[in-house]
Amino acid sequence: MTCPLCHEQSIHFYHQDNQRNYWQCGRCELVFVKPQEWLSFEQEKAIYDLHQNDADDLGYRRFLNKLVEPLAQRLAPDAEGLDFGCGPGPTLSTMFAELGFIVEDYDPLYFDKPELLQQQYDFICATEVIEHLHDPHNQLNLLLKMLKPKGKLGIMTKRVIDQQAFARWHYKNDMTHIAFYSKTTFEYICKHLYKDAELKLEIINSDTLILSKK
Repeated sequence: MTCPLCHEQSIHFYHQDNQRNYWQCGRCELVFVKPQEWLSFEQEKAIYDLHQNDADDLGYRRFLNKLVEPLAQRLAPDAEGLDFGCGPGPTLSTMFAELGFIVEDYDPLYFDKPELLQQQYDFICATEVIEHLHDPHNQLNLLLKMLKPKGKLGIMTKRVIDQQAFARWHYKNDMTHIAFYSKTTFEYICKHLYKDAELKLEIINSDTLILSKK
């Protein structure tokens, strides 16, 4: 068993509940679930199909605005972006369009347009996405590769605090969540994961952060 983010072999047991076992990497501190305990593709998609998010939902907009507002403040007026993992009801692209930015929608299940992954962007959004990634090493490297120089990757995901908090954490109970990141994990990503550019980490709030190419 190796860490799915940094490929470290020093892995230790982290937590067990009545659903799954959780392991932690000794280097990047990613907490993760082994593939043997993942849902099947059909089970996972059935859960995503239940999501009712859409651009007319004001509560959903307020949630996404935790990323939209700080990210928009850091963008040039003509910046173009990608919403990676937009889900069945794309909303970020609408919100950014209202601010004058062009954003493409991509989702491997609902908006599978692989040609969008061959392009480069000034910014990429991944809201409630990276906790679902089966191969975070390669998938995060792909997103960073798709950023132009000085490009920004805006991420929303709740962060691991410690084992005691993890044991009580509702976020782990979503069976589609298989990778959990702490501040240390994101610091590792910025320093070591992407080899082609140094990354700057900005923590915006409890579940929002921005990685920028220097």
